[in-house]
Amino acid sequence: MNSLTDITTALQSVQAAMQASGFDQALALLEPVLAAEPDHADALYMKAASLRYLKRYDDALAVMDHLRSVAPEFGRGLQEEGHLHRARGDFDRALSCYQGAVRANPGLHAAWMAQADILERRGRSADAQAARLQAERTKRLPKQLQAATHHLYENRLLKAEGLCRSWLRSHPRDVEAMRLLAEVGNRLGVLDDAEFLLESAVEFAPDDMAVRIDYIRILRKRQKYETALEQAELLHKRDPNNPVFTSQLAIERMQTGDYDGALALFDAVLVQVPGDPATLTSRGHALKTWGKSEEAVQSYREALASAPAHGDAWYALANLKTYRFTDAEFTAMREAEAALGQTLPNRINLCFSLGKALEDRKDYPASFEFYERGNALKKLQTRYTADQMDAELAVQIEYCTAELFERQGGKGDPAPDPIFIVGLPRAGSTLLEQILASHSQVDGTLELPNIIALSQHLRGRDKLSDRTKYPRILHDLDAEKLAELGQRYIDETRVHRKGAPFFTDKMPNNFRHIGLIKLILPNAKIIDARRDPMGSCFSGFKQLFAEGQEFTYGLDEIGRYYRGYVELMDHYETVMPGQILRVIYEDVVADTEAQVRRILDYCGLPFEQACVDFHKTKREVRTASSEQVRQPINTKGLEAWKPFEPWLDPLKQALGPALTDYRRDGR
Repeated sequence: MNSLTDITTALQSVQAAMQASGFDQALALLEPVLAAEPDHADALYMKAASLRYLKRYDDALAVMDHLRSVAPEFGRGLQEEGHLHRARGDFDRALSCYQGAVRANPGLHAAWMAQADILERRGRSADAQAARLQAERTKRLPKQLQAATHHLYENRLLKAEGLCRSWLRSHPRDVEAMRLLAEVGNRLGVLDDAEFLLESAVEFAPDDMAVRIDYIRILRKRQKYETALEQAELLHKRDPNNPVFTSQLAIERMQTGDYDGALALFDAVLVQVPGDPATLTSRGHALKTWGKSEEAVQSYREALASAPAHGDAWYALANLKTYRFTDAEFTAMREAEAALGQTLPNRINLCFSLGKALEDRKDYPASFEFYERGNALKKLQTRYTADQMDAELAVQIEYCTAELFERQGGKGDPAPDPIFIVGLPRAGSTLLEQILASHSQVDGTLELPNIIALSQHLRGRDKLSDRTKYPRILHDLDAEKLAELGQRYIDETRVHRKGAPFFTDKMPNNFRHIGLIKLILPNAKIIDARRDPMGSCFSGFKQLFAEGQEFTYGLDEIGRYYRGYVELMDHYETVMPGQILRVIYEDVVADTEAQVRRILDYCGLPFEQACVDFHKTKREVRTASSEQVRQPINTKGLEAWKPFEPWLDPLKQALGPALTDYRRDGR
C-alpha cells in the first residue's frame, strides 16, 4: 500500500467481499492495509466485523481493544462492539456499547434498534420506545443526509458540509439538513453561519424542539445570553413539566446571572428526577460561579452518590483547585477509571481528577501518569496540529507589519472602552481581570468570542484554497469598514457590561488577532499576561478545558505554542512599540501594589485600593481560577511544576529559547 488511493481501493474490495459473505477473503484483503496503516479505524472495524461473522469472538475482541485505543469515539466501532457482546450473550456490555455508539454518532440506526430490543426485553418499555423513535428519525433521513451524518460524526467535516450544501440547494427548507450544516459550522468555528441556519430552521419548524434546543446552545456559545434565555423560556412554556426544558431554562438563567432562578429550576428538576447526576452537577457549577463553594461541593458529592462514575462531577471537584479528595473518594475514582466499558468522556475526566488527587498526595510519578493519559485521550478528540498553528502565527507576522499600522492605523472606532487581557490560559489572566474588575470604572466580563468571530468573518468560507485571506485582507479594508467592525465589537459586547466606562475581555487566544484589534479599536488597551513558561505550560497541561485550548493536550504542542506566542508578541513590540503592556505573573505575586499601579497607569485609571484587595471583590468568576482569585495572593503555585521536572524534557525542548528568554523587555 503506497498511497491513500490504494487503501481506499482495497477497502472497497473488502466491503464487497463482506457483502458477499466472503469474510475469510475480507480478512486476507485487510492484511496489507493494516500492515501499512496498523491504526486505520475503518480497516480495524471491518476486521472485527469479519471475525465476528466467523464466530472468532476472542480474536474480534482483541481487534476491538485496538480500535478503542486509537479511535475511542468511533461510533460504528462501538456499534460493532455491541454486536459482538450481544453475540456472546453479554447484554449488559452490549447495551453500554450501543449507548456509547449513538452518543458518538446519533445517526446509527442499527445501534438504536439493538438498544431498543435489549431495553424491551428488560421491561424498560418507555426507554425502548424512545430509542425506536430515534431509530425512525434516522431512517427517515434521505440517503445523502444519512451519509452526511456519518461524515460529520467521524470528523470528515468538509465532506459532510459538501453533502449538506448540495442537498439544501434543491431542498432549501430541509430542517434536518440545516441542523447538520449548523453542527459542521459549530465544529469549524463558523458560529455566525451556524446561528443563521438554526434561526432559519426555527422559523421553518417552530414546533421542532430539537431544532430549538440546538439554536439555544449555539446562542449560548456565542454568548448571546439574553436571546438564548428568551428561546429557553419559549421552550419551557410549551411543556413546563418537561425536565429537559426546565434544565435548559435553568442553564440560561445561570448564564444571565439569575442564580436564584436557576437554582430554583434545578431543584424543580430534581423533584421530578431525584438524584439526577447531570442536574446536580450543573447546580454545583451555578453555586461555584456564584461564590458558594461549600454548597457547590455538596451538590457535586450528591451527584457522585447517585452515579459514582460521573466524570463531570469528579472533575468539577478537582477543578475547584482548593478541594482535597478523601481516601474513599480517591479509591472510588480509581475503580471507576479502571472499569471496563467506561465512556471516553468519563475516563478523561477521571484521569485529570486522579492526576490532581495524586499530586495533592505528592505521588508525582503516578500523578504525571494520569495527567499524561488524560491528555493523550483528549488529544484523540481534537483536530489540532502544531504545524498548522505555527503557520497561522507566521502569517500574522508576515502581514501585520509596521507599514500596515502606519497606513491603516487610527481609522477604526475610537472607543477606548475595551481592555484586552491576552496570553496563555493559566498564566494569570483571571488574576489581572479580578484586579481590574475591582476598579470602580471597569466591568469584568468574560472570555468573549467576538474578536475570534470577526476574524472568522474576514477569513470567509474558502479556508482551504486561501489560508492567508485573513490577515492579508486587513491591508485592503477602508476606514469605513474598520470603524464598522470596531463598532460591531462594542455593540455586541455591550450585553456583558454593567455601566462602567471600561470593560475587560480576557479571551487569551486574542493575542493571535492583535493586528485586527488595533486596527478596528485603535484606542483599546492590550495587556500581555505572561508567566514563566514551565509554570504556564505545565499548568495548562494539567487543566482539562471545556473547549478551545486544544494545544494544551501535549507537552510538545503546548511548548511550541508558547514559543510562537512569545515570537508573535515580540513582533508586535517591534512594529507597535510601547502599545502593549507586558505583565509578568511572578512580578505581580512578588509586589502586587507596584504592578497594580503600573497596570492602572497604563489604562489611564486612578489608583484604587480595592484593586490591591481584589480578593474581597464579589463577582461572578467562570474560569478554573475562580476559587484562587477569591483568596489573598500567595506563592504556592509558582513552582508547582518542579516536582514533575523529570518528565518535562519534551516541554523544555519545544520551548527552545523561550525557556529562558521569555521576559524579554517585560521588567
